[in-house]
Amino acid sequence: MIFKDYYKILELDSSRVTLEEIKSAYRLQAKKYHPDLNVGNKLAEERIKDINEAYQTLSTPSKKRKYDRMWNSHVGKKKNASNKIEKNYIFNMFLGNIEQSIEEKKPKTPINGTNTETQIEVSLEEAFFGAEKTIVLKNIEGQDKTIQVNIPKGILNGEKIRLIGQGKPGLNGGKNGDLLIKINIKKHPSFELKGYDLYTELPLSPWEACLGSNIPLITLDEETQVSIPQGIQSGEMVKIPNKGYISTTGSRGDLYAEIKIMTPKSLTQEEKTIFEKLNKISTFNPRNNNKIKI
Repeated sequence: MIFKDYYKILELDSSRVTLEEIKSAYRLQAKKYHPDLNVGNKLAEERIKDINEAYQTLSTPSKKRKYDRMWNSHVGKKKNASNKIEKNYIFNMFLGNIEQSIEEKKPKTPINGTNTETQIEVSLEEAFFGAEKTIVLKNIEGQDKTIQVNIPKGILNGEKIRLIGQGKPGLNGGKNGDLLIKINIKKHPSFELKGYDLYTELPLSPWEACLGSNIPLITLDEETQVSIPQGIQSGEMVKIPNKGYISTTGSRGDLYAEIKIMTPKSLTQEEKTIFEKLNKISTFNPRNNNKIKI
């Protein structure tokens, strides 16, 4: 289990504090890192959790006594040793023996910062072509921090971008943590992404479906021609190879177009005459397979 210095979290110097001092310190820290004052700041969200955890422990006498024993073994002894070194330094400074006092000081152990996470939304086109996005996060002091994020071409929904050294700062010379950014690809009005394949709908007129034709179709990056076979039905899929989503290596998935046969809501007199004639001479019955057997 990782030890947390609750007194340090509440910005208290020692364990010799009253309950009122603990409550006062808690109120100050809770106000400073309140979610309403730190909207979208993941660092503040983590900080307020630690603050609440520290208060729950230190405000309960039985928990505080148990914690203080652990705190003393981790922090208290080190603080006492540090105070002793500082006193020796001052004493030796008066004796003109500063070098000896400096040697007694022990170097602080470097502590690496932890990673933090956030997420951003991008359009399907931004993910397909790659893009540069700007995000604003709040640092541990509550100040705005602007970060430029390069969205690589072909990133998938849910994947994460790692920005080295942009996480929580390290202590005593320790390395900064990293910032992990989760990518959420927004819903597209025309295309649905499944893996590296794209799915869309292709509306056809009845005569285009009956006779077969070449139909123009706009993909994410160009216009292409789709060959429609004669007699195609609504709901059937037409596969257009290598016109789907792009991978980070440059390869392409496939594009699948679902056929939707559309009928006109209004007709010219000439069109109506043609359909009436077709209705008389055609032997096609779409309900042949739905006859009730007795």
